[in-house]
Amino acid sequence: MTDENILIVQADSAETSLGWATLGPLKWRCTVGGGGIREDKVEGDAATPAGEYPLRRIYFRNDRLVLPKVRLPARPIAEHDGWCDDPQSPTYNRLVHVPNDWSAERMWREDGLYDLVVVVGYNDDPPEGEWGSAIFLHIAREDYAPTKGCVAFSRTDLLELVPLIGPETRLRVLTLPANEAATTREAEAKALEDFDEADW
Repeated sequence: MTDENILIVQADSAETSLGWATLGPLKWRCTVGGGGIREDKVEGDAATPAGEYPLRRIYFRNDRLVLPKVRLPARPIAEHDGWCDDPQSPTYNRLVHVPNDWSAERMWREDGLYDLVVVVGYNDDPPEGEWGSAIFLHIAREDYAPTKGCVAFSRTDLLELVPLIGPETRLRVLTLPANEAATTREAEAKALEDFDEADW
């Protein structure tokens, strides 16, 4: 799989939700969960799950934007669409009709955050335990405030990104923040410079 098929997301530091998403040579500002990036994500922790995941489909508000030509399956969001976030439900981490007997997040929102949504294939094949639900790429607030676990972009950037992703694209969320990764690379480079074959 080439770098052009891997959307890499990495926070700037452990102290911020701000980060960057890269796809090949392209780069966009983004924000991640207020709970940080975690390998042990659970429902309700506001963390973005670390790891590599497929991108499933697109949902969008056709009353608010014109969807560009995309390669993932796409459909408009309806007023009664929701996403089940109740681990006890047989429809956990699935699109559902709301209201119903289970807890669900409304997809039809007034704040515009879900005007464009890409569903991340996290804990969905099949959904298990309480490992988290409703992990999306979606529109960020103007101040790039932390999400509840999703990866969010400006409206302009997400509209630029969605035509570039397809069924072969994978989202890779890195645990190590960019500042720590840079420090690690510098330390490794220094160790190589200091390496003396006579000491081996």
